[in-house]
Amino acid sequence: MLLIQEQIKTALKARNAVLVAHYYVDAKLQILAEATGGIVSDSLEMARFGQNSHADLIIVAGVKFMGETAKILSPEKTVLVLDNNATCSLDEDCPIETFSKFCDQHPDRTVVVYANTSAQVKARADWVVTSGSALNVVNHLKANGKKILWAPDKHLGNYVKNETGADMLLWQGACVVHERFKAKALIQLQNKYPKAATLVHPESPQEVVDLADVVGSTTVLINAVKNRKEQTFIIATDNGIFHKMHEVAPNKKLIEAPTMGIGADCESCAHCEWMAMNTLENCLSTLQTGNNEIFIKTNIRKKAKNAIQKLLDFTA
Repeated sequence: MLLIQEQIKTALKARNAVLVAHYYVDAKLQILAEATGGIVSDSLEMARFGQNSHADLIIVAGVKFMGETAKILSPEKTVLVLDNNATCSLDEDCPIETFSKFCDQHPDRTVVVYANTSAQVKARADWVVTSGSALNVVNHLKANGKKILWAPDKHLGNYVKNETGADMLLWQGACVVHERFKAKALIQLQNKYPKAATLVHPESPQEVVDLADVVGSTTVLINAVKNRKEQTFIIATDNGIFHKMHEVAPNKKLIEAPTMGIGADCESCAHCEWMAMNTLENCLSTLQTGNNEIFIKTNIRKKAKNAIQKLLDFTA
């Protein structure tokens, strides 16, 4: 196994490439990204890192929309994903034709879309947000009298709507991983570990969010494990995040929040099947062949960049 990692390191150097990896992919890829001068982060920060690097080639270990975001910010660079079929249920739940018609039906609303969307959907939006920035952006828009059309995640949208009190019309998409978390089973787990803190990503259903000690983005949840005094944590997000959590807090106990009912094959099956398609083998293959390149039409890319740039300027 060491051989393939050394081959990837050699290929990255030879092609002046940088590997950027999401928190949810295989730990081996996360380790390799950081060992070779890349980054492990959320989708927007992955794209920004690639943009600011001196690399000519960005290798994205994640899902396809993450590769598109990298290409939007770095049109002059070549962007490759490890598997063209690695997609996202939120992206799939929001096809551009249907979404565009929905937007046309509500021209009085400011269109705010989550980063987990296609380049085309981003191009149709006024703003692109992340889970970490959504509350601040929506509060800003509300303060300016804006009514909002939100897509695609209904659970994150509902959380933002409840927290801000903004007038929000929600598209009805959902993450296949986060939607599976079960409140009733989580309560039983909390009773079993009464001293544990419960950390929940806001893509989870409201009844699960209501049970959380901390609600937030991947970065917020990682920092909670690192900085909070509790020694045990129940985590309601993709279990790929456990690698980074163990890295920042090696002595703390991490427990997966339940996604399945009694008698199921696993108590928690919280891992994205598309993230799991990212492997060392297809990383090496992609570097060697140049397959899985991301292409975006210029007009789409420019419009999507405008929506992302609003967020970058707002959070600067």
